[in-house]
Amino acid sequence: MSQQATPGWFPDPFGRYQHRWWDGTLWTEHVGSAQGQFTDTPVSASPAQTAPNSAVETNPMDSSAPINKSVLNQIRKHGIEAAENVGGSSLFTEQVLVINQRAKLFERKAEYSVFNQQGVRVGGARQFGMSMSRMVVGQENATKRIQIIDESGVPVLTLIRPATFLKSKITVMRDDGTPVGHIVQENLGVMASLLGGRFNIRFRMESEGEVLGTISAESWHAWDFSIQDQRGAEIARITKTWAGFSKEMFTKADNYVLEMHRKLEGPLLSLVVSAALAVDTVLNQDGDQRRR
Repeated sequence: MSQQATPGWFPDPFGRYQHRWWDGTLWTEHVGSAQGQFTDTPVSASPAQTAPNSAVETNPMDSSAPINKSVLNQIRKHGIEAAENVGGSSLFTEQVLVINQRAKLFERKAEYSVFNQQGVRVGGARQFGMSMSRMVVGQENATKRIQIIDESGVPVLTLIRPATFLKSKITVMRDDGTPVGHIVQENLGVMASLLGGRFNIRFRMESEGEVLGTISAESWHAWDFSIQDQRGAEIARITKTWAGFSKEMFTKADNYVLEMHRKLEGPLLSLVVSAALAVDTVLNQDGDQRRR
């Protein structure tokens, strides 16, 4: 092909997945489908190694995608410098995600937009379904369901937290209904502020009976979380950022930044992204009461 495309997602020329990442020179091992993001070594001998034609192929996250300037300001204030083509502008390939909750004066169902560090929208999340359990245990502790979507609005993950009185257990499922794993609350965070943070709220991430890591609140407010692997090494961090005066004072909307310190894959990646998108509505179900 005479015209080479800039880096981006294109239909997989090997036919094994829906999309494959083109780095501007070669097809890479980064692939994606409705079930999530994976790695798959391309067949080097294939004639499809030639560059895609950017005038023909569709790249949903190309350079013409709108940029959210407020997200860029949020990134700068957080101390992160925006970089070009970091992570491939996809929900499961970016190592820095900015999660902004849509501001509503009277919130019934939470909605979130997710951006990369360049301010380009790469996905979102929306709370759906109503539960009769809210009449028994109250709105905050009622059954909650969150659907995570990609940049095109296609569902990729569903999070379900059944009605709870004390500890939460979140089930993470792929769009086809197959399980990814669970995020399980291990303690209540009771009197954590009086005990020096020793018993801050804590969750574990597990898949197929194996514990993959933990999510620990940095303070009794349960706004900032440290995510650690099986060995206790921090692999990611969720940090609450300033949402602006009007949002902070008059709405429940919160903004978060997820920083992954290294590339994650498989169920662990899905659970970490899920935790970041559920931190306010699911993990931090009593955050508003604590703030007040």
